Order: sequence, then C-alpha cells, then structure tokens
Amino acid sequence: MKTVTLTINGVKVEAPESATILEAARLAEIEIPTLCYLKEINQIGACRICVVEVKGAKSLVAACVYPVSEGMEVYTNTPEVLKSRKMTLELILSNHRMHCLTCARNQNCELQKLALDFGIESVRFGHPSELMPDIEDSELHLVRDNSKCVLCRRCVAACKALQDVAVIGPNDRGFGTHIGCAFERDLNEVPCVSCGQCIVVCPTGALIEKDNTDKAWAALSDPTKHVVVAPAPSIRVTLGECFDMPIGTNVEGKMVAALRRLGFDAVFDVDTAADMTILEEGTELIHRLNGEGPLPLITSCSPGWIRYCEQFYPEFIPNISSCKSPQQMYGALVKTYYAKLKNIDPKDIVTVSIMPCTAKKYEIHREDMQAVEGLDDVDIALTTRELAKMIKRAGIMFTDLPDEEFDPAFGVSTGAAVIFGATGGVMEAALRTVVEILTGKELESIDFKQVRGLQGIKEATLDVAGRKVRAAVASGLANAKQLLERVKSGEAEYDFIEIMACPGGCINGGGQPLHDASTRNFTQVRELRMKAIYEQDKNMPMRKSHENPVVKKIYEDFLKEPGSHLAHKILHTTYRARSKYKA
Repeated sequence: MKTVTLTINGVKVEAPESATILEAARLAEIEIPTLCYLKEINQIGACRICVVEVKGAKSLVAACVYPVSEGMEVYTNTPEVLKSRKMTLELILSNHRMHCLTCARNQNCELQKLALDFGIESVRFGHPSELMPDIEDSELHLVRDNSKCVLCRRCVAACKALQDVAVIGPNDRGFGTHIGCAFERDLNEVPCVSCGQCIVVCPTGALIEKDNTDKAWAALSDPTKHVVVAPAPSIRVTLGECFDMPIGTNVEGKMVAALRRLGFDAVFDVDTAADMTILEEGTELIHRLNGEGPLPLITSCSPGWIRYCEQFYPEFIPNISSCKSPQQMYGALVKTYYAKLKNIDPKDIVTVSIMPCTAKKYEIHREDMQAVEGLDDVDIALTTRELAKMIKRAGIMFTDLPDEEFDPAFGVSTGAAVIFGATGGVMEAALRTVVEILTGKELESIDFKQVRGLQGIKEATLDVAGRKVRAAVASGLANAKQLLERVKSGEAEYDFIEIMACPGGCINGGGQPLHDASTRNFTQVRELRMKAIYEQDKNMPMRKSHENPVVKKIYEDFLKEPGSHLAHKILHTTYRARSKYKA
C-alpha cells in the first residue's frame, strides 16, 4: 500500500495514500471530533465539527473527507479551528431541545460530550429551552423526536446504504429542515422494516427504541403472574458494554444473576429454542433437498428480513422456512410445554425476551404467533439496552455479581445455538445437525468456516452426505437485495440461504449497546463481539443442536419428533405479501 508522509501539529505521520486527515490524525494519537461522520456509511463533511487548518488551503477543511497528500501540514487545535468548532456547536445547540436530564441518551450523547469538551456553558443563539417535542411514534419499535435532531443524516445513510430501504430523508429547507418520510407520512405508512439501524447510529436522543420496561416492571410486581425471561444468544457478549466492560466480554453468568435479582420467576435461555429451531429447520431443509418444497430454503430467524421480504420480494415467500424465530419458539413452548409441566394456566404466564433487535418488538405482534389461542407467544420484547436500564434502576451492581446458571427446565444450550448471534451462525448450526442426520456419522470437524466472517455476502459449496449443497449468507438488507436479485435473474443458484437484516448479524442489532462515532470508526466492535461468540462455542461441551438434552426431552415427552403435526402447530408460522405503503 502506497503511503505519504505529512505532519499533524508538528508530528510526522505516515499514512495510506487513500487516508483522510481524520484517519491520519488517529495514527498520531490525535482525535478530531466529529458529528456527522461514520466510516463507510456517512462521509459527507456536513456538520463542520471536524474542521482543521491545512497550510496553503484558503479556508478550514473538513478532516473527515479531506484526503492527505505528501508533505501536507495540518493543525488541529489552532485558535481559529477551536473558535470555528465552538461556533458551529453553539449554532447546532440553538436549535436543539436541551432537556438532557430527562433524555434517554443522557450521559451517552455525542452532542452532550462535545458541549462538555468545548466548554459550552450557555447558548448565545436561539431559545432551545422553548422548543417543544416533535414526536413520531407510529411504529412499535421506535420513537423519533426531531426537536433533538442535529441533521447529521447518519440515520438517513444507514437506512439507504446499509439496508436499501430508504424510507427517511431530509424534508423542507433552511430552518424548516427535518428528517421524515416522503410526504410527511408516518413510519407505519411506509416500508420501514423495524431493524433499528437508524437508532444505533444516531448521536443524540432523536431516535430511541420504544421503551417497554414499564410493562416488565408491572408484570414483575403482579403476584398473580408467573413471569419468565430469556435472553437471545448474542446478549451475553454485548450486555457488559452497558456497564463499561470491554467490548466482547462474555457476561452470561452475571446476566443470569441480574435477571434473577430483578425478580423473574424463571430465567431461561433462548439458546434452547435456537437448538429447537435447528431441529425443525434442519428437517425442513432435508425435505426440500429431497424435492418436498422449493429451493433455496431461506432462514426465518430475522424479523427485519422477513418484513423486508414480504414488502419488497414477496415472490420469495414460498422459499422462507416456516419455522418461527427462536424468540417465538421460546414463548410458544413456555405457554404450552412448560405450562403443562408446571401446571400453570398459560393466561397467568408472562413471557419476556431480551433481544438484540428492535424488530423483535414488531415480531411479537405478527399474525400467527399464538401457540395458545388468544395469547401472544411472547408478551414483552426488551432490547439489550432496556435490560441494562432495568438493572441500573434496581441498583444491582452488575460487575460484582457472581456467575449463575439458567434454570434447567429451558436453560441448556449448545455451541450451535450460541453462534446464532453472528452472521453465518444459523447456517453453520444447521449444517452441523443436517450432515450428521443424513450420514448417520459424527463429523470429523464441525467448524464450517466457509460461512463465517463479516463479509456482506458469503458463498460456499458444501458436501452434505455426498451431495453438493450450494449455500449463501447475507447480512444487511442491501446485501440481501443484491443476493436475491442474482437468484431472480438466474445468475446464481443456491440450495440454502441465511439472511440477517443487520450487518454482521445479531451482534450488531438495532437494540445492542450504543457506541459513539469515534468507537464505531476506529474500534472493531463487530469483530470483537463475533470473536467472543465463537470462543464460547469452541469451549462448550456440546456444540450440536441435536445433542441438547432439553430439546430431546421436549420431543420425547411432547412434540414426538421434528416436523410433527404438533410441532408445526406450535413452532411454525406463515407469511404474506404486504403493501409497501398505506393508501
């Protein structure tokens, strides 16, 4: 790679020829503040917080988009630079409703941090205290308050570049500019897929998940209710970040201890349901490979992807696995099998899930998600962030907790279930089981590394019991679109496809812990979380779903066998084409 040498504040720096000043400064251990910039997502140089002085330039330049060159001299902290940044920040604040103490992003807000760093003690322009909330909360997963929006357009870029949904953008001009949908439609009137990627890139409290913690507290305080909870596979390697633990720390034991101390009557593991998903989906794959249904079989664990398919690619609905997601299987089994086991009326059970995904808030209200008529499989879906909020409110000292284990009735998992949290994990888990079922032999190696990694699209041809199975994995809906278009055109043929709505899979879901732009730009957040996922899988005594003793017992005592009539009634669902826009 060709490099250039420049000086930043008098320090010599060698940087790639393709680097920006912002990236080169980082190599010199100098952090230039940003607001609108997100690496590979939003590189527009609009906010002007990152301006620096370049010798010979006519004016200050935006470091996030200005390329380095040989011999360049850059100054990041001159009086002119600091004055410009502070003035820009004051102007942004003049049109920002500063009710910080009651904001969901208090103490975790990039704008708030900039104000502190630049010593903003008052706002000279405008009357931000007089601004009123500008709320849009028509969707089940999200609340938007444009009175806190700084027009960085990071949400717009995420919706378009990462997800290719593009349902939001800047409307009007001048002081009237605001982020919204075309023709000022509400989000529930456009093809939003509830993925929440706009939330995790927002620097302020303008976008937050719809908070359901009060519902959880109410259930926990109701003595007539038996309240159970279960976290998704990825939560164990992300929850610790909410308590300032290193990214990728596995906190499974402390998480279980915290949930128990919150007062839940049973603490289960959605991983058990993930193993159940593999038995059902694996059986479905075997049937389709034998000609019983269309190929490719496409996974159904990601509700954001399901919603996208129903709206944009309804022709692929017959290809989607009929299996409910692990979240819904957990809820369905709790209100049927577990209720019978414990002799509890399902009406008295409240099922709570802890999910990495804001689309799970939408999924629990989908049609055909009631294993018991009149009762939703899952009653309350909380994000990782909402769980952290509950733990903090309860005064639980998370980092000091002992490690505890899930309740055994529905709390045993395998490595196959754990890797559901990473893109490619569902496919690898399925292959570990399908190959052994078809061959009747134990695999010499169960690591299908061909489908691992953070590439947007991965392809592999795998030997499954002597048959070549063509597989593909996509994460991020823009990549899913690219893959589906190739299948539609006949350019590519596959037997098995895994799609996750969020880039990188559940480890990067819309409900995961928030990080500022500097961390997102210069720390490998997804890589660290993924590494922790596969590390746990590698060290687990059971690494294949069909080995899970709880799953075996549920089939023996209740469902009889994968794909049985009862299994289809309880654990499977249906899909339908949906209009992109409400009339």
